[in-house]
Amino acid sequence: MKRAMIDIAFDSLKTKHKAVVFINLWNEVCEVAGFTQAQAEDNIAQFYSDLSLDDRFVCIEGNQWDLRERHTYNEVVIDTEEILIDEENDDDDYEHESSSKKEKSEDY
Repeated sequence: MKRAMIDIAFDSLKTKHKAVVFINLWNEVCEVAGFTQAQAEDNIAQFYSDLSLDDRFVCIEGNQWDLRERHTYNEVVIDTEEILIDEENDDDDYEHESSSKKEKSEDY
C-alpha cells in the first residue's frame, strides 16, 4: 500500500527526535516513496502545502520542520500584536505608483 508523503515525513521526524531542514526532509520522503526526479519535481509544492497545513508539524527558524508536540506554544506562535503595520505609508506608496503609471501612459 502506497503511503502518503506527509505520513512518511511524520514517521521520519518521529524517529529522528530533532528538527530537519525542509530539503533534507523532502529528499528522505522522495527516497522512501521511490520517486523519480520528475515525480519529485511534480510533488514538492504539494508536499510543502501539506506540511504547512498539517497541525502535527511546525516550521521553526531556518526553514527547519519538526513535530509540534516537541515545542511549547510560545516557541511556535508569533504574537501579531508586536507587528507594526504602517498602513498610511502603504497608501502613499500606492498613490505614488498610480500617478507615476498615469504620467507614463500620458507620455505616449
